[in-house]
Amino acid sequence: MTYLRGMSDTALDLESPITLSPAAAARVRWIAQRKGDTDAALRLSVDGGGCSGFSYRFGLAESIDADDIVTETDGVKLVVDSISIDLLRGCIVDFVDNLGGSAFKVENPMAASGCGCGSSFSV
Repeated sequence: MTYLRGMSDTALDLESPITLSPAAAARVRWIAQRKGDTDAALRLSVDGGGCSGFSYRFGLAESIDADDIVTETDGVKLVVDSISIDLLRGCIVDFVDNLGGSAFKVENPMAASGCGCGSSFSV
């Protein structure tokens, strides 16, 4: 696993502020391949709102900005904007597939509370 700030090769750091699990990386790769994209990257951001104050937003990253935080696991990138990273520091992004459904899941140690669906949180 590697951590890069933006796309600068000079800002390499082995201490990643956020982690993409191997299961999540595999699912992002599968989604990207189905869309015909071989350069798999998941963008995670935090929006205001949701039933607990903040909500997670997932999507395939169309581009990577110079101030984005980029973590890579098994060749798949996780991209977080520089504003959202303050609310996501220390998180693990996982993918779960069980009887209740399948979804990306954020394990956020900074969240003081969350909703039952797991898509919003408060700090």
